[in-house]
Amino acid sequence: MISKQKNNIPFFQFPNLSAFSDLRHGVFTRTGGYSKGPHQSLNVGFSVGDEEGRVRENRRLISQCMDGKDLVFVNQVHGTEVFQIRNPKPETRNSYDAMVTDVSDIILVIQVADCQAVIMYDPVRRVAANVHSGWRGSVKNIISHTVNVMEKDFSCNPCNIVAGIGPSLGQCCAEFINYKTEIPESLWKYKDASDHFDFRAVTKEQLCNAGVSEENIYSDALCTRCNTDMFFSYRGEGTTGRFGVAIGLKMDSGSV
Repeated sequence: MISKQKNNIPFFQFPNLSAFSDLRHGVFTRTGGYSKGPHQSLNVGFSVGDEEGRVRENRRLISQCMDGKDLVFVNQVHGTEVFQIRNPKPETRNSYDAMVTDVSDIILVIQVADCQAVIMYDPVRRVAANVHSGWRGSVKNIISHTVNVMEKDFSCNPCNIVAGIGPSLGQCCAEFINYKTEIPESLWKYKDASDHFDFRAVTKEQLCNAGVSEENIYSDALCTRCNTDMFFSYRGEGTTGRFGVAIGLKMDSGSV
């Protein structure tokens, strides 16, 4: 990924998505914010025990890095519901694990701490998506649900979609001792001899099966549990924060 910094806040961008001047996006880390203790410091999650005022300030910092645009969050529940945003002031933001929009100047933000955030962009139809995919989301194939919405409801051609898979729990740390009851047999091919699963490979295959071209997919190799100095990790820390992954359309051309 490409290292960036704005207003003293570090973040990353995907190489394949950074080429689009009409797109804002960023993979933020845990550094540069106001939170203390196990949530230190750029925690964007309200439901993890952090002080509400600090979370609001952290979200404001991310908004500033995205040119001050409004951030859109949803209540992530490890399901398959996709929030279609058709106006700049969406009214309901509950119980979704993906967002899709063709509205400019709003920023879709997914909160993660080991789960994958998968951002997608169709430059032809100018449609952006952000997906929360933990292992439960992988089992339910939230990726295909999201691409299907982009295709059916936003007239996207999947072969035009460019995707980035963010930092998440790597195969090195993704041990599932109860995989026979938690994970369907169709995904066991992604397991090594130590019962560690490669869910990044799962997501990449799900994207390809949904029609996204393999050459349009960038998958980051950073493991959140192995890099708790940089990212929050639920498996590595237990009580911890959530880092934000953001994407949004610009009204006009330019760069972040």
